[in-house]
Amino acid sequence: MSGKPKVALFVTCLVDLVRPSVGFAAVKLLERAGCEVHVPVQTCCGQPAWNSGADRQAADLARAVIAAFEPYDYVVAPSGSCAGMIRRHYPEMFEGDPDWLPRARALAVKTHELVSFLVNVRGMKEVAATCPARACYHDSCSSLREVGVKTEPRALLSSVDGLSLSEIAEPEVCCGFGGLFSVKYPEISERMADDKIADAESTGAGLLLGGDLGCLLHLKGRMQKQGVAMEVRHVAEVLADMTDEPPLGSP
Repeated sequence: MSGKPKVALFVTCLVDLVRPSVGFAAVKLLERAGCEVHVPVQTCCGQPAWNSGADRQAADLARAVIAAFEPYDYVVAPSGSCAGMIRRHYPEMFEGDPDWLPRARALAVKTHELVSFLVNVRGMKEVAATCPARACYHDSCSSLREVGVKTEPRALLSSVDGLSLSEIAEPEVCCGFGGLFSVKYPEISERMADDKIADAESTGAGLLLGGDLGCLLHLKGRMQKQGVAMEVRHVAEVLADMTDEPPLGSP
């Protein structure tokens, strides 16, 4: 591959609708990593439909994503959840379809979660950022189990000036969001969120970071109901030195 790799940013629905600053932070980081960034016209990855059993509707959305993103060298998402959907579930979705399965597999192998891409593909070892805070990190289930992201955000966060990172006691336990899980089983979901928040508070951190906006919105919403003052941010905002934007849940 000669010249700058052409990277298509999969913005994600939540970033687009709730926290556009995460998308701008992703662009900044990718450009710092020497990439030519493109943002194709896009729609949902289809995960909510797929998880609810609406297979036909999910496949329609997946076809649109494949067609829009396959011309690029890489696809990068600031979300382990959406990246995992494309990498793991698109090939499963089109199993037995001779037209779409090869295209789904081809897209899957070049799709990456943002921080994993920066570290493992582009070789980024440090960032030029400052964030004077004591933080803890929430690993989303999708990042951990579907795309194998664990050490990468911690490696880059260690280079942020003024930031100290404390590990929570049970980093591999779900926060209770789980997409439709939190809708179907709200009481269980709330209890799981409470446990995760208590774990985060026990570190003494004033800032909770993570790579999946769904989890972060879920936890911040529960914090607000509990009166917990901890700030919550997507990790890309800190790595891109874009913390002038108020944290999640702030006016």
